[in-house]
Amino acid sequence: MTTLEPLLRELLGQALRSRRREHGRTLADVAAQAGVSMQHLSDVERGRKDASSEMLAAICGALGLSVAQLMAAAAQLPARPVLLDLTRTPEIGSRTVRQAGALHGGVMLSAA
Repeated sequence: MTTLEPLLRELLGQALRSRRREHGRTLADVAAQAGVSMQHLSDVERGRKDASSEMLAAICGALGLSVAQLMAAAAQLPARPVLLDLTRTPEIGSRTVRQAGALHGGVMLSAA
């Protein structure tokens, strides 16, 4: 197993979802106010999609916080490292770790 730090999109998504739930808001409500699709907001919250700075600003505005406050909230989240099993073939859409010859100690990391 290899341990990786969570991706920024995962931390931001966690912080967004936490804020939305703290305020008793629904995905549909926040997505409509931010002008994004409910599916896209869900993907951002789950850390599956990167949000542009414009989209983050719109979502943050709908939640009543600034992008700086979102970043600070994400920084305060407890670190939950990601464990990768290097013995299994990764599923589509998951992070991938592959052997890469002699490059960088023999391991190459890529995100799918």
